[in-house]
Amino acid sequence: MPERPATARAGRPVRFAPRIDALLARHTGADLFRLEPDTVGVAGADLMDALLRSRPANAEERPTFKPVRSRSVSRTDASTYMQAVSSDVRRALQRPLEDAVDLTGPWPQVPHAYLRDLVFGRERLRFRVLVDRRLELTPKLTWSAVTSGAALLRAPGREAPLSKLASLVLDSATYQDRRYAMYLYRRVAAPVCFTVAALVTNALWLGAPFGDSTPNRHIVHEALRLLPVSWNILRMASPGFTAVDRRIGPCDDVLLLPLLSHRDPKLWDEPDAFLPERWDGLDPDTHPGYLPFGHTNERCWGRHMVMPLAERLLDLVRRDGLTVSQGQTVGRVELDGLMEVAEVRVVRG
Repeated sequence: MPERPATARAGRPVRFAPRIDALLARHTGADLFRLEPDTVGVAGADLMDALLRSRPANAEERPTFKPVRSRSVSRTDASTYMQAVSSDVRRALQRPLEDAVDLTGPWPQVPHAYLRDLVFGRERLRFRVLVDRRLELTPKLTWSAVTSGAALLRAPGREAPLSKLASLVLDSATYQDRRYAMYLYRRVAAPVCFTVAALVTNALWLGAPFGDSTPNRHIVHEALRLLPVSWNILRMASPGFTAVDRRIGPCDDVLLLPLLSHRDPKLWDEPDAFLPERWDGLDPDTHPGYLPFGHTNERCWGRHMVMPLAERLLDLVRRDGLTVSQGQTVGRVELDGLMEVAEVRVVRG
């Protein structure tokens, strides 16, 4: 498989999974194209904007609201849990940078563990396991961790501070309520660690070591452009989409692809190069086709947690002189959920 020139700055190529590589090779710069008999892909900035404005996402299209084993998740519950994890993140960000923390080793595993402990503390195993990366291997593992944790009736000692999220779980009155609460804990806690760890891993691969004058935020925006952690937005079939563009049938699902619009040569100078300085003159909230956190009228709820946590992690990376091992010359991006460079060997430079 050919290696795509994801960056001209650090010279580290990226080897994408075949399906992603095919999308980039065939459809970069395209407006609309057929992916499956019942699915169209959309990468044109104006068309994506029109489609996302045409109707709000429904419950099936927003992971936070998807039912938990046939139990619906109300907006009140979703909001309560999102506010709780936001509170935990804010508390974590108020702490000074650690004087001694070893972040060398395989990424994104290492920063994931760091973020879990930073945000949620050294909680009992029943909670810590819910943020474990290995649960992504199969939904059965996740449900097993949830049900076994909910069956443990004894609350942890109050001498150990609990995260706001864990306190919500322990306030549940019945086993069914605890099981539901623990699943929501997983649903809102794990993506914070997954996303930030993947994002900063991608940034290291694309550009480390970074220039002293380059702001962390520019590095984050550019990493999200070349390797958007959430690389697609699915919208289920809707007759309203046909009204926006007649090429979309009333039974067509629509897969919007920021992965492609982020590299569209009509929208970006040197689209395949890692150039954080481009953000000196660009607004990430309004630049056409730039959707790392979704559309402007329904941004991902985690945006205001991901950005400051990623910048904190980059502060540690830059302070301690971390970079990618010289012996690793190719980064692999698999197709198994979030877009991240896998198994990056991080060392002190």
